[in-house]
Amino acid sequence: MREQMEMKSESTVRSEPAGNGNGNGSARDNAGSVGYRQRQQLERYLNFFSTLAFSATLLASWESAGGSLLSGLYNGGPAVIIYGVIVSTVGNLAIACSLAELASVHPVAGAQYHWTYFLAPGCRRFLSFFQGWVTVFSWAALVCIAPYFIGTQIEGMIVLAKPDYELKRWRGTLLMWAVAIIPIIINIFARRVLAVIEVAAGIMHVVFLPVTIAVFVILAPRNPDAFVWDTFVSGLSGWKNPGVVYSIGLLGVITPLSGVDGVIHMSEEVKNAKVVVPRSMIWGTLINGIMAFGYLTAILYCMGDYTEAVLSPTGYPIIQIAYQATGSKTATFVLMAMGMLPGWIALFNGLASVTRLAWAFARDNGLPFSDFFSKVDTRYKIPIRALFLVASCIVAISFIQIGSTSAFNAILSLSSLGLYISYLIPLVLLVIKRFTAPESVPKGTFSLGKLGLPVNLVAILFATYFSIFLPFPATLPVTGENMNYAGPVLGFVMLFACGDWVVRGRHKWNGPTMRYSTGE
Repeated sequence: MREQMEMKSESTVRSEPAGNGNGNGSARDNAGSVGYRQRQQLERYLNFFSTLAFSATLLASWESAGGSLLSGLYNGGPAVIIYGVIVSTVGNLAIACSLAELASVHPVAGAQYHWTYFLAPGCRRFLSFFQGWVTVFSWAALVCIAPYFIGTQIEGMIVLAKPDYELKRWRGTLLMWAVAIIPIIINIFARRVLAVIEVAAGIMHVVFLPVTIAVFVILAPRNPDAFVWDTFVSGLSGWKNPGVVYSIGLLGVITPLSGVDGVIHMSEEVKNAKVVVPRSMIWGTLINGIMAFGYLTAILYCMGDYTEAVLSPTGYPIIQIAYQATGSKTATFVLMAMGMLPGWIALFNGLASVTRLAWAFARDNGLPFSDFFSKVDTRYKIPIRALFLVASCIVAISFIQIGSTSAFNAILSLSSLGLYISYLIPLVLLVIKRFTAPESVPKGTFSLGKLGLPVNLVAILFATYFSIFLPFPATLPVTGENMNYAGPVLGFVMLFACGDWVVRGRHKWNGPTMRYSTGE
């Protein structure tokens, strides 16, 4: 029997076991458990401006681009950075537009695995289950980026202030925990403050950029146009093929714009989500792409000695570049703080997003102990157990840094790799449906119209291209220390997902149970 529930956005949501059609009675056997999980609902309180601010600050493009500058300087140099950010913006904007079409039909926290289930021509239970695991793990790795960048940048500034300070990996891990603790507390005790924080962070995200650029432009000597637009650096990393060097160097401009789906996972707390979420995705991606391009262009024009930046003892070229430009440690710290603060607040949003994603997967019985993790706390109105699960993942992943910084960097690239694969699955299925059954392609409040297929194909092309080169090691010859473990780690996650399917998933997973209907 179908249970109809009216949400505050005036959209009707149908809660029902999807069923697998194999007659094993699993949906019947778990009816009570399913009913319990589906009663765990969130309150809708986010409007368009707070949702747009959420989307814009979650990516934190220019702040992240500064932190990941070394990747481009090491492989390819200025030409990779300046043209790469254009490639990254176009590719991610195509992905955002393609996902926005699906989000306008089914704006639910589960997003990709939800769409995969309804688009797949066959094996939909397995594909959606597999998709869910990859997406959840990728987002768990993604929320480690902000604590890692901010924690280790704090260490880098200490090195700048006290050159005799010795960097210790375990100190970086402790700083990661310190950076993450306040966002976790805010997510628990001040959920409604998030909307205000998002708008404030959005303002800082926009205002701090021209201030930062102005400081560089006024104080730093200017590099010639040829340095910014025509300089291609090859050979530093050991890679010789220019195409490979360029593609590997893109990591520094791909990571700042990965995560365009973040706002979708907040859909069940957004008013009029079918309209607001797609717009926020597209505008958030476009705004961040433009800001990252402006920031990186200014940095390349104003950077000083190239070798000093790459070999900076702080571990971050951007710290050295800021110090070369200002000649003042205090001014450098202020410039870095203006980048770190919006990036830190982006962690508030990242935690909220991945928490809702993990909660939605548990609500659909995708996680072990799903009944436990799907509970929404009646007092704080959030899935607090899912939040603690995500926080535990941050703590666990942070220990990798103690053993190997390269291994932890691989986790960072793993997040982007996993996310692009999570985008590829529903987009490929959508294109297949456009060819095989165009009349059944879902139509929502946002549509690309005749541009739908070309934009989908461009999105698939870019996501495939990014996914191929993200696992490549940054340096040759490859050793255990500099190996990029993103590919093997993601492979392990995929094998784990398959194993969990065989042991538990095929008996428990009946697909997503939250479906938007027309209300008719």
